[in-house]
Amino acid sequence: MKEIKDIIAAYDAACRLQQQTALATVVHVEGSSYRRPGARMLVNETGALTGAISGGCLEGDALKKALLAIHQNKKKIVVYDTTDEDDAKLGIQLGCNGIVSILFEPLVIFDTNENAPIALLRKAVAGRNPSQLICGNALKGSKHFGTTSLAALPSIIQDQLTDSLTKATATEKSDHVIITWQGEEHRFFMQALQPSIQLIIVGAGNDAIPLAQMADLLGWDVVIADGRKTHASPQRFPIANALFIGTPDEVAAQLKPDMRTAVVLMTHNYNYDVAMLATLKSFALPYIGLLGPADKRNRLLHDLEMQGVTFTSQQRTAIYGPTGLDLGAETATEIALSVTAEIMAVMHQTTPNYLREKALPIHAAAI
Repeated sequence: MKEIKDIIAAYDAACRLQQQTALATVVHVEGSSYRRPGARMLVNETGALTGAISGGCLEGDALKKALLAIHQNKKKIVVYDTTDEDDAKLGIQLGCNGIVSILFEPLVIFDTNENAPIALLRKAVAGRNPSQLICGNALKGSKHFGTTSLAALPSIIQDQLTDSLTKATATEKSDHVIITWQGEEHRFFMQALQPSIQLIIVGAGNDAIPLAQMADLLGWDVVIADGRKTHASPQRFPIANALFIGTPDEVAAQLKPDMRTAVVLMTHNYNYDVAMLATLKSFALPYIGLLGPADKRNRLLHDLEMQGVTFTSQQRTAIYGPTGLDLGAETATEIALSVTAEIMAVMHQTTPNYLREKALPIHAAAI
C-alpha cells in the first residue's frame, strides 16, 4: 500500500503544479521478473518517477513510453521480452529472463471522475477492508480499458468478472481472466489488496521511536499508546496516525484492531504490560509482541492466570515473546528491524529463511 500512497501524493503534487503524469502498471508476467503484476510507477512530465515496475532496468525505457502516452493522450501496452539472453540489443539491460507487460495510462490533472485510475487508487487505500483493483488491456489492438471499476465496464464483461472478483476477495490472491468482447480478446488483471499493516506500539520510550519510524517507512499505520503525556506526544512521534494516552482500559477502548494489526508491548512498566495484555485477550489479533526475555513472557502469562485471565492455545500462538527475529540485534534500531521483519513474516504467513536456501522461486507462480 505504501507504493500506492506515494503515487497518490506525487500525483497531487503534480496537479498543484499543473504537470501532466502517466501511470505505468505491471499487468502480466511470464517467467522471472523483479516486480510482480500490480507494481506501479507514476511518471511526471518532468521525468520524476514515483514507485517502481522493475529493479531499475525497465524504468529508463518506461519513462520514454510514459511520456509518449502523455503526449498522445492514449493508453498503450508495452511488452518487454527479456527471455533472450542477448538483451543488450534492447538497450535496457534487463537480464530477468521473463516477459513483462506494462500498461501506460495518461492521467487527467485534478481528475474528479470516480472511476478514474487515481480515484480508484484513493479508494483502495482509504479504508481497512480488503479491496480489488481491475486493470484491462487488449491482447491485440489498441482498445485498453486500463485501471477501472467493475461498474464502469460493459455489463457482459461485468457478468464474467464477478465470480473471479469474489474468488480474489475470498482467497486474497490476484487473478487474470481473458474475455472476448467485440471480437477482441482482453486480459483483465484483478489485484487483491490488503489494507496496510497497523502497528500499535504500547510504550512511548526512546526505543519505540525507531520502531515507529521503520513501520512508517514500510507504509504501515502507526498507533502509539502510553500512560505518559510527556512521552506519547506529536513532537516525539510526528509520524503517528494516532496517539492514545491513558490507562490500559482507556487505551483499549480506543483501539480498532483487525486481522492486519500487530501490537508490541514495550512500556518497560511491568504492571502496565500486565494490564494491557489482559485487555488484548478480547481482540482477535494475529500478532502480540512482548519486549523482553522469555522469563518475562512466562511471568506475564502466569500472573494473568492467577487473576483468572487465561489465553487459549490458539491465542498463545499469536503471542511472540521475545518479539522479533534472531538477527543478532543489539541497538534499538536493529531491534526495530528484527520486530518489523517478524511482523511481516507473520502477516504474510511465511517462514523466515535465507533466500539462497529456497528451492522454489522467490515469488509464487507468475500471473
